[in-house]
Amino acid sequence: MPKRILSGTVTSAKNDQTVTVSVERRFKHPVLQKTIRKSKKYRAHDEANTFKEGDFVRIQECAPKSKTKRWEVVTA
Repeated sequence: MPKRILSGTVTSAKNDQTVTVSVERRFKHPVLQKTIRKSKKYRAHDEANTFKEGDFVRIQECAPKSKTKRWEVVTA
């Protein structure tokens, strides 16, 4: 099964080897036909601590690295 890849913005890089990435998705409401923006935060593994707040990154699913980390940063 292929691993999911998502794109988002780094919202926090305060923890060691971890970044919090906010991923926004847009979809049309089934009844109102209005475009809705929803965002979700993912904690991703950043081995070298290279990314800072505001960076646009791509994250990929991986095996669990800790209690909350199931994603890793692929590239900027």
